[in-house]
Amino acid sequence: MAIGVQRQFAAKSICFGCGPANEKGLQIDSYRIENGLELHYTPEHEHQAFPGMVNGGIIGTLLDCHGNWTAAVALMDQDGMSEPPCTVTASYEIKLRRPTPHGCELHITSQVESLADDRAEISMLLMAEGKVCASGKGLFVAVTEGHPAYHRWS
Repeated sequence: MAIGVQRQFAAKSICFGCGPANEKGLQIDSYRIENGLELHYTPEHEHQAFPGMVNGGIIGTLLDCHGNWTAAVALMDQDGMSEPPCTVTASYEIKLRRPTPHGCELHITSQVESLADDRAEISMLLMAEGKVCASGKGLFVAVTEGHPAYHRWS
């Protein structure tokens, strides 16, 4: 069985959203699809904003981390690297289109919109029960030695 790109390339990461080593984090697992990644995630009870609905901050974290990994994998593939560069979020925005129901699996997809040498623009879509609940876009940038996040995945 395939493992998510987060576990494959950053097993020691403590990021709240995507770090496999953060026991109290979301620990997402994103998988390759054509021109992007996909994620299936079922929020926990404590991820609710009010009874039956997922908190917007959790939604933002899911889209941010998933989009960031989409950029890292795309940059890795573009440059023929064996490991992704460490990328960080330069900017992102989300649109909460309808309340996101709790108690069901969320399906998040991302697509590469554009690539440059050290950055990628990514679009993201979150669906629940067959309906679009949130969408987003982000700019993610590869960092170099000296940046505080540079060694965060190792």
